Amino acid sequence: MNIFYKDGEIATRNLSQGIRVYDERLIQDGAEEYRIWNPRRSKLAAALLNGLEGLELNNDSKVLYLGASTGTTVSHISDICDDGLIYAVEFSPVSMKKLVRLSQKRNNIMPLLADATKPKYYLNKVEKVDLVYCDVAQEKQSELFMDNMDLFLKEDGQGLITIKARSIDVIQKPKKIFKDEAKKIKENGYSILEKIKLEPYEKDHIAFLVEKSF
Repeated sequence: MNIFYKDGEIATRNLSQGIRVYDERLIQDGAEEYRIWNPRRSKLAAALLNGLEGLELNNDSKVLYLGASTGTTVSHISDICDDGLIYAVEFSPVSMKKLVRLSQKRNNIMPLLADATKPKYYLNKVEKVDLVYCDVAQEKQSELFMDNMDLFLKEDGQGLITIKARSIDVIQKPKKIFKDEAKKIKENGYSILEKIKLEPYEKDHIAFLVEKSF
C-alpha cells in the first residue's frame, strides 16, 4: 500500500502532487510527496494507527465507499488505489458538490448521489468490488453494510465498517452495542477478522474488518 508511517503519524503518497484536499500537511521524501492523514478526520486512519493489519488495499483495488461525505478519507484511498476505482456513495447534495470537485482532480473516484440503504438503485452503476467500506452514522448501519456487501462484494473481498455506538442507542453501553452488532454480522454469513477500537481519536467507535464465511 502507498502508506507511510513515521513518528506516530500516517501519510499516503499524493496522487495529485502539490494539491491538498482538507488543509492536510504535505511532506516531501525524495521525488515522492506524501499527505499527512489526520486520524481525527478519518476513521480509517484511526483504525490503521490503532493496529489494523489485515486490510487488503492494492493499487488496483476497487472500493465501494458508503458515506463518502466531502471526500477526506476517500482521497486517501484514492492515493492508495491509484490504479483502482472508488465508488463514493453520499446522500447529501451539499457534500456531493465537494466530492464531485474532488473527482475532477482524481479520475479514480466516481461520486454517486444515492442512499446507501437502497443499494439496488445503483446496482447498474457499481461493479463487484474488493472492499466495501461503511462510515454511515445510522441506527441500521450494520444492516445497510451487509446489504451492500451481499450485492457488490467479490467472493474473496473484504468489508470494513466503523460503528458509532451513539447512532444506534444513546442509552445502551457501547460495549453491549458492539457485541450485538458483531453478532448480527456473524449471523448473516460473515467472519470478523479484526476488531479495532478508535479511541482516542473517536469516542465510542469501533471498526470491524470482515470477510464472507465459507
